[in-house]
Parts: sequence; C-alpha cells; structure tokens
Amino acid sequence: MDYPFIWFILIGVLWTGYLVLEGFDFGVGALLPVLGGNGARVGGAVDEGENRRRVMLTAIGPHWDGNEVWLLTAGGAMFAAFPHWYATMFSAFYLPLLLLLVALIVRNMGLEYRHKRDDDTWRRRWDLAIIGGSVVAPFLVGVALTNVVRGVPLDADFEYVGSLWTLLNLPSLLGGVVFVALSVTHGAHFLALKTSGRLREAARRVAERAGLVSAVLAVVLMAWLVNARGSVGVGVLAVVAAVALVGSLVANRVGREGLAFVGTAITWAAAAAAYFVALHPNVMPTTLANGASLTIENAASTPMTLQIMSIAALVFVPIVLLYTAWSYWVFRRRLATDRLATPVLVK
Repeated sequence: MDYPFIWFILIGVLWTGYLVLEGFDFGVGALLPVLGGNGARVGGAVDEGENRRRVMLTAIGPHWDGNEVWLLTAGGAMFAAFPHWYATMFSAFYLPLLLLLVALIVRNMGLEYRHKRDDDTWRRRWDLAIIGGSVVAPFLVGVALTNVVRGVPLDADFEYVGSLWTLLNLPSLLGGVVFVALSVTHGAHFLALKTSGRLREAARRVAERAGLVSAVLAVVLMAWLVNARGSVGVGVLAVVAAVALVGSLVANRVGREGLAFVGTAITWAAAAAAYFVALHPNVMPTTLANGASLTIENAASTPMTLQIMSIAALVFVPIVLLYTAWSYWVFRRRLATDRLATPVLVK
C-alpha cells in the first residue's frame, strides 16, 4: 500500500475541510462592519446594529473553535507524515505563519471576550480584533498555500535560500486576496442561510456583490494555476470551481440560500483540490535550476509510522466527522434579532 500517497491525499482533505468550514467563519467576522452597523447603544438601549452583530457572532459561535481543529490536524498530520515538508515549510514561511497564528489568537480572543463587559468601547475594540483576524488569517493562508504550489527557492539540500520578499510575489498575493474574497462570499451565504429578516436580505445583497468580485479574481488565479502547473485534473477542477461559484450566485439571486452555501463550499473544495493536484508529486517544488524539490517520497516518514497513523485515522476520523455533522444539525435553525435574549448588564 502506498502510504505516502494516501497521506498526501488525507492532508489535502484536511486543508479542504479547513477552508470550507473556517472560510465562512472568516467571512462572518470580516462582515461585522458591513452588516453590523457601529454596534453602539442609543440612549442606553441596544440598537439594531448591536443586535445584528450579536446574531452574526451567535451564528458561528457553536462552530468556529471546532472548525479550527482542521487546521491543527492538518499541521499535525504534516509533521508526522511528512516531517521534511513540515520543517522546510515552517522554516521558509516562519514569519507569515507566525503572523497567521497571532491573527487567529487575536480573533479568538475577540470572540471569547467581546461579551464579557457591557461597554461600547470594550466591544468595539474586540470587534476590531475579530475583523482584523478574519481578514488577515485567510489572506496569509492564501499566500502560503499559493507559494507552496508555485514553488520556492530550495537548494540541493532542500534548504530554503529565499527571503520574506520572495514570498510576496504577484500570484501569491492574488491567492491571498482570492481567499479573503471567497471567505466573505461564503460567510455572506452562511448568514443568509442562518438568519431571517433584514439581516438575511442584507447578507444576500453582500453575497451577490462579493461573489462577482470573487468570480473575477478566482478566474485569474485558476488561469495562472492551469498555466503554471497545468494538467487535465487541474483544468477540470478549475472549471468545477468556476461553475459552482456562478451557480451559487444564481441560487442566491433566487433566494435558495442553502444551494448558494453549498455552491461556495464546492468552490472552496474544488480550488483546494486543484492546488493539491497541481502540487503532486511534489510537496514543495523548487524554483532553482540547480535545486531539489521535496516530493511525496523523499519527504515522507517511515512506512511503520504511516501505517500506525493510518490505523489511528481509520478509528478517529469517522468519529470527528459524525460529531461535526451532529453539531451542525443541532444548531441548524435560523436566528433573528427580535428573538435575542436580553443582554445581562455588568455594573
């Protein structure tokens, strides 16, 4: 059994799950200032903007921390299954990944601490943390993954010989912008699916506009990917991503929020799959003529390690998937600003 190839596929699945699930979390956080007003009190009473923000954060409340587990698991699987890939990637991308970690921490602190005090200034500051983290994090993920597919300067000993500025190239920056735009579209579809009333209608309008921007940028990114790492598989997946995104916009226009959300989920999945198909058989290609690329084979752990990991995955992955599906089923109902509980005042 080809365990390295199996684990390459599993890591691709983990990254895909993270982008599909955390993508709408990022989108909701980024849309706080767009759909949530200024979130202040008027004459001591909670205004519509603050109620909208509470509904938006309540919609992702049961899911965001569980969705981040996919990122942790992807990193852990890379460390165990492909230690050379993990070491080279985290060495080359040290600063961007450190900034990603800081962005996630700051965002998560905002989600946890925003409601701890009844003070407008307190909430506004934590809202900025949520918004900033929800924009910076997907941007950095997009930059990092696009750089992995594009290739980085590795010498004959698989050592990274570039700098931070090497990573700030046009395709990777475009990848970061596309990841943010898709997150916003995905998040707006999620809010349209999970809310009712004026917030639902506003989310649908934002989804339409953000979706058009995402479609244009994503077409450019996929065209670069096909040209740079072109294969039949990459081309087919790029078409699937484009069709799904256009289909989501049509579904959103006619009020089919569920289909719209599924459409952007498929877009994320197809785009992530295209990245990994374009990457194969490498895990980190080099851009140097006299360098050496890390491949699935030369970056993998020992067969015994991969075999033990495979047994553990067969046991625990179905449990995680069942729990995730159950949690989304339990919290499937729509939310509305007029059905919020009265906030507890802290004096």
